[in-house]
Amino acid sequence: MKIAVAGASGLIGGALVPALRADGHEVRQLVRRTPRTVDEHRWDPQHRRIDESVLRDVDAVINLAGAPIRPRPWTRGYRHELVNSRLDATATISQALAAAAADDPSRPRVLLNASGIGYYGDTGPAEIREDAPPGEDFLAQLCVRWEGATAAAADAGVRVVLLRTGLVLAADAMLIKVLGLVFRLGLGGRLGSGQQYWPWISLDDEIGAMRHLLTADVSGPVNLAAPAPATNAEFTRVMGRVLSRPTPLPVPAFAVSAGLGEFGRSSVIGGQRAVPAKLLDSGYAFADTDLEKTLRSALGRG
Repeated sequence: MKIAVAGASGLIGGALVPALRADGHEVRQLVRRTPRTVDEHRWDPQHRRIDESVLRDVDAVINLAGAPIRPRPWTRGYRHELVNSRLDATATISQALAAAAADDPSRPRVLLNASGIGYYGDTGPAEIREDAPPGEDFLAQLCVRWEGATAAAADAGVRVVLLRTGLVLAADAMLIKVLGLVFRLGLGGRLGSGQQYWPWISLDDEIGAMRHLLTADVSGPVNLAAPAPATNAEFTRVMGRVLSRPTPLPVPAFAVSAGLGEFGRSSVIGGQRAVPAKLLDSGYAFADTDLEKTLRSALGRG
């Protein structure tokens, strides 16, 4: 397949591109800087500019572009960055794919577009499948708009898959770096009640799921999360065990909210018991379903 990838410099994209090439695919990378290699093609998502010829003959586009969501104050400017970086990139690609489909409607095309498990908001202990409604907080509504920006491609007959990704566990993931440091210092503990679910997925399965979805008969939203979501309390116990550190310091919900603001309320003390129903139904076999084994690998304790 000929595959274009946007957002290839991030954690997921950096692992995805070599995996696709190892599978024998021709990969084109969309970059915002001056291209350095023949497989790189410049685009300007901020101004919604792209050379449509780059996507005219591709079989698939994987769009992972968007400013990273970080544990920092969500100022008005930062919110605009989170929103605009996603909507502009997605709309640019979606419209270019729609134009390509109009020129050659006989070619099957697929768009795998990033989204987030935060689409559902804080859902408590209820098991969440892909048909669950969206939440109402900022991240949930961001995901709603992000997914909606793929409409031009879908309306043109492109198979669109919305990647509602959970917490990706890998050595270079921000979550692992931050929690690894905190726990190694002996400062780890459950956050809030600890009963909120953290839907996690290994980096290997994140990449494996995308490779699977390139050809699987699946469209619409797909939960990219392991079949066994863990509560924060369980996650904390396993982290402590893997790092051989005590976890004596629970952090009250009000402290998380005061320290991390809406990020803390949405992503730390809020959670989703999301299950990968559509992935499993389509025949995807997860490589990593054991949280402790996955954390040992991510933390270099395997």
